[in-house]
Amino acid sequence: MSVVVTWPTAVLGRYVELINGYAFPSDEFTEGEGMPLIRIRDLNHSDTEVNFCGKFTERYVVRKSDLLIGMDGDFSTIRWRGNEALLNQRVCKLVTKDEALVSQEFLFYRIIDEIKAINRITAATTVKHLSSKDVLEIVIELPSKPEQTKIAEILSTVDRAIEQTEALIAKQQRLKTGLMQDLLTRGIDEHGNLRSEETHEFKDSPMGRIPVEWEVRRIDELLAKVDPPMRSGPFGSALLKEELVESGIPLLGIDNVHVERFVSDFTRFVEPKKAKSLKRYLVRPGDIMITIMGTVGRCCVVPDDIGPALSSKHTWTISVDPSRYSPYLACLQVNHASWVLQHFAQGEQGGIMASIKADTLRSTLLPVPPPDEMLKIESLLKAVSAKISVEQDNLEKNRAVKTALMQDLLTGRKRILASSGELSARNQKVKINE
Repeated sequence: MSVVVTWPTAVLGRYVELINGYAFPSDEFTEGEGMPLIRIRDLNHSDTEVNFCGKFTERYVVRKSDLLIGMDGDFSTIRWRGNEALLNQRVCKLVTKDEALVSQEFLFYRIIDEIKAINRITAATTVKHLSSKDVLEIVIELPSKPEQTKIAEILSTVDRAIEQTEALIAKQQRLKTGLMQDLLTRGIDEHGNLRSEETHEFKDSPMGRIPVEWEVRRIDELLAKVDPPMRSGPFGSALLKEELVESGIPLLGIDNVHVERFVSDFTRFVEPKKAKSLKRYLVRPGDIMITIMGTVGRCCVVPDDIGPALSSKHTWTISVDPSRYSPYLACLQVNHASWVLQHFAQGEQGGIMASIKADTLRSTLLPVPPPDEMLKIESLLKAVSAKISVEQDNLEKNRAVKTALMQDLLTGRKRILASSGELSARNQKVKINE
């Protein structure tokens, strides 16, 4: 991070103390009563999985907003958002020696990029390790304490907006998943209400009780009449790495397939002539794509404006017959439905899904309402998804604002008038809207 203004420079260790976590004995870990214990795995969600029921000293107590750094792996740098807890080994707490000179909240924003830079250059055999010396020797530029405070206040305001939006999206997504479970097991009656077994007939099915007039079908019974309706590839010599070009027909992969969201950011291409020889892997509007590498099982629907494109060996691409089943509802179930996720898990060995086998995918069961009712269910769920999409757009805008502000404020490119909370740059004032 290049600094534009001339602020005094200082070695971080002059102003802070690092408190390294204690190796609390595991025989006193408990899931019941005790003090929550912060391990590295707990840093990214400000929650804990185990408690400690033994004796401890005040030195290792962590309170809300304390600055913590993970000393292994990604070197996560966070402000603790959870309740009072204990600092376990390989996590350290950064404490300012004199709050009159240095704002701990300012330091949180100031050292994030420095810690990331250390991580990038740290060699690793299996797991990267960060030393206290690495942190204490960081050289930073320090504006005056009032300016530090204002910078931290502005960035904290954006962070709060981000956190609130993330929480809202998570809540809406939970509500949508619950609604999906209800709609795809109970359905909607002629009055637009969820069916009830008190007023309607139901029957047993692999996904629980469903309306008696519904059917249950395997995915391979709902496919479109294209050749082939399910494909993954090309493999091996069918498409060599050196045959990829900088422009042409997009080759889609896991980076294009997110949960319920197709990302039109194309980075790999095949020449049109080569694409003709790979026409069996063409992607069509309305296809569903499922990742089989990285995060296995992410699913989205291919948009109508896709244009010519090919699928890769890192995804399953499935053409569902829209007159028989909604690709959107199939996509939702692959991402969220308990009956689909359980089926995928049964098709794999071990605790981590490594891929989704063709037979597992073909035999996946879906509830099939009558066509008119299916359209109503799809419309309701799409309306909820649209609201979530608006909040996701807001989240991305807030993140972009934060990135720009950090670049401006932490380099002095834009200065804070401590008395007004405004920025000044080139004699212009830009107000910060909360």
